[in-house]
Amino acid sequence: MNSNVENLPPHILRLVYKEVAALAADPPEGIKVYPSEEDITELHTAIEGPEGTPFAGGVFRMRLVLGKDFPAVPPKGYFLTKIFHPNVGHKGEICVNVLKRDWKAELGIRHVLLTIKCLLIHPNPESALNEEAGRLLLEDYAEYESRARLLTEIHAMGPSGALQDPNDGPQPKKHAGDPMKRAGPSAAPVPAALGNGANAASTTSNSNSSTNNVAGKKKADKKRALRRL
Repeated sequence: MNSNVENLPPHILRLVYKEVAALAADPPEGIKVYPSEEDITELHTAIEGPEGTPFAGGVFRMRLVLGKDFPAVPPKGYFLTKIFHPNVGHKGEICVNVLKRDWKAELGIRHVLLTIKCLLIHPNPESALNEEAGRLLLEDYAEYESRARLLTEIHAMGPSGALQDPNDGPQPKKHAGDPMKRAGPSAAPVPAALGNGANAASTTSNSNSSTNNVAGKKKADKKRALRRL
């Protein structure tokens, strides 16, 4: 999706930068914000599944896209983590009134994030994008809960789902710079005892060879002396 940074007026960009910086420094409870230095109009976030819901224990990645008419027009929200929810479409699009007819320019991004988190607690089957989830929510909550929980366990749990600091990243391996560690088992050093044994064998072989040469020379000299007699 194309950036709208160039389309937003400077004073709106300043307001967005200010709010995003405040969100990154002091995010709402259970929400992590990952600002982009390259494109402030696309905000990536992670929301913890609220306790007491089928989404508890999961972490759901989401993004907000600010259009060229923001804040007169609400941002668009998308779940990047797969979720079984009446108000989330199959492509991750979110249907919530605050992103539609209830939007007001002064609400801001923080309000949007809190509303989406509340949507995980109180789904609205009347404006369902996922009709199957909406139907199950009304007619068979146990089945809805089971399906939602299953997708949460598959897609929103595990190491990749944990809330992380945006500056956190994979740490270098302790022995990454050690050429012997990089080479693996095939480059294992020869034990000292074996190494000494090999050197000793080589020395003994050289010594025997030298002794044989001396003995051969003496034998030849003896034969020449006998011929002279």
